[in-house]
Amino acid sequence: MKIIKLSAIDSTNSYLKELSKKEDLEDGLIVVAKAQTNGRGQLGSTWQSEVEKSLTFSMFKRFSKVSISQQSGITFAVSLALKTALDRLQIQEIAIKWPNDIMSYQKKLAGILVENQVQGAQLTNSVIGVGLNVNEAKFSGLPQATSMFLSTGQTYNLDEVLAVVSEAVLKQLKRLEAGSFLLMKEEYEETLFRKNEIMVFEDVVGRRFNGIVRGVAETGELLLETEADGVQRFQHKEIKMLF
Repeated sequence: MKIIKLSAIDSTNSYLKELSKKEDLEDGLIVVAKAQTNGRGQLGSTWQSEVEKSLTFSMFKRFSKVSISQQSGITFAVSLALKTALDRLQIQEIAIKWPNDIMSYQKKLAGILVENQVQGAQLTNSVIGVGLNVNEAKFSGLPQATSMFLSTGQTYNLDEVLAVVSEAVLKQLKRLEAGSFLLMKEEYEETLFRKNEIMVFEDVVGRRFNGIVRGVAETGELLLETEADGVQRFQHKEIKMLF
């Protein structure tokens, strides 16, 4: 597995996407940055990273057996991979907050950004971005953020953490290509943050309402039950969960 290490870059996902337009990239290629100045989250959100404290990387992955209808499986796979890796690193109380955040003790530990390329009815490749808070001791203005260090009191070697996480990602993506989409969806649902609890949500116009997370659809939408409307589907950015 080839790894490109950069001192500073605006976004590892953007870098890999541009590189893929110029070169025939090796499957599994990873770009990792010591500092990321404009890391992107889902649909334009930003990811803050501290120099040599957080792990920010992107992976280029080719696919030949994943259909468009199952492209949400990439997010399922990467989320499960992060949970597996963090379990292995003995980080406690891990949960997946729909659609792409990893929580520890109810605070955000990591974020995922998956950008897919399709051709016809097939997914051809993905650029998979991961931002993981590793050795940060504090977060200015981010009360809902945490790090591996804050969870355990230990400092970590970023290269070693990258090795554990990337190995887990490749293993879960291999499962997806082998036909385990539905099983992985179930596993994703089993570890959903605040599943089956009454929570407060906010829609795009600022209206707040109570809902219960029941799971996710095969397309990746959140299945949310409300007293007035029963179980409904919501796409990312249509609603947000309030802490």
